[in-house]
Parts: sequence; structure tokens; C-alpha cells
Amino acid sequence: MKKETLMEIILGTIGGLIFAIGMCMCLIPEWDLFKVGVVVSIVGLIILLCIIPIYKKEHPSTTSKKINLSFVLAFVIGIIGALIMGFGMSKVMVDNANRSDMLIGIITGVIGLIVCVLDYPIYSYLKKNK
Repeated sequence: MKKETLMEIILGTIGGLIFAIGMCMCLIPEWDLFKVGVVVSIVGLIILLCIIPIYKKEHPSTTSKKINLSFVLAFVIGIIGALIMGFGMSKVMVDNANRSDMLIGIITGVIGLIVCVLDYPIYSYLKKNK
């Protein structure tokens, strides 16, 4: 493994964790840490943005390439699956959730997870059958 790749992984992990903790600090009202959470989230975002120069150094752009529609479609399907799964998780995690909220949340979360899991086979199929 190259040094740059390892740095990308380390910065992505640390930056993602700090960003997520900052978002939790902002969005959980019981913590009462909104302003501090914004600062922590910005620090995490800056760490994540530090990956860009490392990536550009490792993968220099020589020419503009054609847009790979199978990649774009797989990316959109992944985002949709993540949003569906997030909706299901939020339905389950609400305070004093009743049985119907829990059932809807679990079913929706599982559907979103299935969409995310099937994303790579869909991408492989589309790439093979352009």
C-alpha cells in the first residue's frame, strides 16, 4: 500500500468521525452544544478536504474523460439507498416510538440496505452491458 493511500484512509476516517461527532453535537438538543458542534463539524470538514491535494498528487488528471453513465447511475442509486435507510433509522430512533413507527422504520431501513447492497451488482451489470 502506498503512503498516499494510507494517508487518504487515515484522514478520511478521522475527518469523518470528527464531522459526525460535530453533527451529533449540533443535532441532539439534550447536549446543548450547537455552537461547539458547528466548530467541530467545520474542523472535520477541513480534515476531509485535506484529502483532495493528496488524491490529486497520486492520480494526476491527464485528459478529460467521457462520463461513465453506469458509474453515475450507481452513485445515484447508492445515495437513494442511503437516504431510504436513513429514513428508516430515523423512524426507529424517535422518542417514544410506537409499534407502527418501529415496524415502518425497520422495513424501510431493510429496503434501503438492500438497495445499497445491490448497488455494486447493478453497476457491474451496467458496465458489462453498455
